[in-house]
Amino acid sequence: MRQYIERIFEHRTLSEEEAYNVMTQMMGGAMSDEQVSAVLSILRYRGETVEEMTGFARAMKDQSIKIEHNKTPLIDTCGTGGDNTNTFNISTAVAILLSGAGISVAKHGNRSVSSKTGSADVLEALGVPVQASKEEAEQMLEDLNLCFMFAPVYHSSMKHVAKARKSLGVKTIFNLLGPLTNPAGTKQQLIGVYDQSVAKKMAQTAKNLGVERALFVTGVDGLDELTITGESIITELRNGTISSYTITPESVGLTRGELSHIQVETKEESAKVIYDCLRGLGNESARNIILLNAGAAFYTAGITDTIKEGVHKARTALNRGYGYTQLTRLNEQPRRSAMA
Repeated sequence: MRQYIERIFEHRTLSEEEAYNVMTQMMGGAMSDEQVSAVLSILRYRGETVEEMTGFARAMKDQSIKIEHNKTPLIDTCGTGGDNTNTFNISTAVAILLSGAGISVAKHGNRSVSSKTGSADVLEALGVPVQASKEEAEQMLEDLNLCFMFAPVYHSSMKHVAKARKSLGVKTIFNLLGPLTNPAGTKQQLIGVYDQSVAKKMAQTAKNLGVERALFVTGVDGLDELTITGESIITELRNGTISSYTITPESVGLTRGELSHIQVETKEESAKVIYDCLRGLGNESARNIILLNAGAAFYTAGITDTIKEGVHKARTALNRGYGYTQLTRLNEQPRRSAMA
């Protein structure tokens, strides 16, 4: 193990199997907080290779608790975080709307580490329970087409790196690995990425991990989402082929919006924006960015042939109150202790 760490310190890369071994040791608590911090810092500085990301992700998946299900398609709407734009939690709003429209969603997320609010934070503010066990998550997915998998419950070995991540307070390779290690093994994913060059690496890693279809999306304004303010760059993985292209809000039937209209300071503000939008209220930019990303999710799940058709389907679902009805159902679920 020491030789692997020394290689990282010397800015040399690891093979997939070497990376697997490093992550296994890291997750097993065999590395000190100082060593973990140093490794994360160096990887952030020099950038991770696809081989390293694949090995790291494989190790995390092998040690995680798995969700059993028979849902197909099953999609995750997840982001890397770390874009520093302080928008409301768009991916969570999309997950609620999609599941209300009958699409099964296994949402993987955490509390905030490198942004204002994480998925768990905003769900807490919305009064939505986070499942405390795999059995509860499996039942929730079966009953309501949606479960939220709080990462520390399913990746319990993450406790060995939590202190180092918190002390660094910036995005690390774990921002990239989280979306790639969904405990339900989702084969369809909509993943927001803070940088388009990173998105290409994630797409190749996802292919190596057996993901069938995924969109890795980055707004040119810096959002780790499809943005409503201008162009978005999409890296698509489909049937083993990776391609890239751009879209604009206008190209899918939406009006361009303002970044300031979707920014928040607290989890309570984020929750209010989501609540208002699902009720059919809220400002146009906030509603439209939900529709844009939900449209991409419908497309990724194979429900529509284009993102534009997906946006139309998302608008219909929002107008019919499917999202708000789903939020009401989620609020009625018993409170759990997963986030204690």
